[in-house]
Amino acid sequence: QVELVESGGGLVQAGGSLRLSCVASGRVFSINDMYWHRRAPGSSRELVAGITRLGSASYAEAVKGRFAISRDYAKNTVYLQMNSLKPDDTAVYYCSARVVLHGGQQYDGWGQGTQVTVSS
Repeated sequence: QVELVESGGGLVQAGGSLRLSCVASGRVFSINDMYWHRRAPGSSRELVAGITRLGSASYAEAVKGRFAISRDYAKNTVYLQMNSLKPDDTAVYYCSARVVLHGGQQYDGWGQGTQVTVSS
């Protein structure tokens, strides 16, 4: 019903930057909260950042001051600007969104993930 597709991952040296994007498509009427999560090798998934429908952002302590989440309402897209990257940021990054479908149903969608690798 709803597809979320991430892009922008890759290999970067420590101290570098990447910008992730996630586009929602399908039976999207509107989108409430949008999130970025990550799963590092051997670790459980963690919430990295979230942004509400009104644009209020929140961050995990580990990324505060380095990452910035934003969204484009017209494009149903959420971004994650990642600066001052560290090797510890290496993970698969996933986006998720709380979507309101045409017809009024609510749906929690997830993307397939994009790999971010930070070399030291």
